[in-house]
Amino acid sequence: MNFLVQIQLNFPPDLPADQLAAVVEKEAVRGRELQEAGTILRIWRIPGRTANVGIWDGADADEIHRAITSLPAFPWIDARVTALATHPLEARG
Repeated sequence: MNFLVQIQLNFPPDLPADQLAAVVEKEAVRGRELQEAGTILRIWRIPGRTANVGIWDGADADEIHRAITSLPAFPWIDARVTALATHPLEARG
């Protein structure tokens, strides 16, 4: 099942630079793991913001929730998840 996942990162301004760098590095590693596992199908950044939007795949919303909470930046994430259904225009064969 596909989901539209919108993520806004809200790092506190007083987060030490070395801690921020470590989280960002771990986030990249975990993101690649989710891509390789087929969970993150597509992802785009939102210019001018610390945000991204992507198409994620999972058996259900609980699986997507587990994937999002596995991200190292989860404590600072505001995520919006929308289940997607096939549109009739896409269903034409």
